[in-house]
Amino acid sequence: MVSKDFACAFSGRRLLIAIAGLPGSGKSMVARVLRDAGLKVYVMGDVVRRELERRKLERTAENLTRIALEIRRKHGMGGVAELMLKELESERSWPIVVDGVRSVEELKVFSRVAECIHVIAVHASPSTRYERLRARGRPGDPKSWDEFARRDALELKFGLGNVIALADTVFVNESSIKNLVESVKSRLGEILKCSGGYVWKFL
Repeated sequence: MVSKDFACAFSGRRLLIAIAGLPGSGKSMVARVLRDAGLKVYVMGDVVRRELERRKLERTAENLTRIALEIRRKHGMGGVAELMLKELESERSWPIVVDGVRSVEELKVFSRVAECIHVIAVHASPSTRYERLRARGRPGDPKSWDEFARRDALELKFGLGNVIALADTVFVNESSIKNLVESVKSRLGEILKCSGGYVWKFL
């Protein structure tokens, strides 16, 4: 485990660390390392999952997709971030981590409460991600290659590709969990810094 003293040294700065990546890339593992470092983690998918629970719907890929689309139709492409914003506005323990950012519009929403945003992209090939998701078997994970490909296409339509392309830090996660964890740990200092020069603000 990473020492919490490391993260505490940066407390008080309203730095938001946004993690982006396609399903199965390893976003949750990166978030776990940052949580172990003492940072609070918010998961954007929880907003959609809570809406499913509120409606008493089964947690399937189809229902998750439908609710995610409904939220964006109602509130815009930054809609999920808008629904999370109230939690962040009351947050007193900064820096924080948001796992699962999917669009520049969401980053712009978060910039209303964060002084600084550092975007992490986690990348892995489609074949690697598909095998990971099949092995994981979480409710809502794709059951076939076609379902997997359709989900990737939807994520990219949300604007995820722009976020990944303009990330401040990139991890290529094609090997072991151990290698990814060590890579994240080795770059914690870089992740907790923020220049404030955001290309995505111009999109």
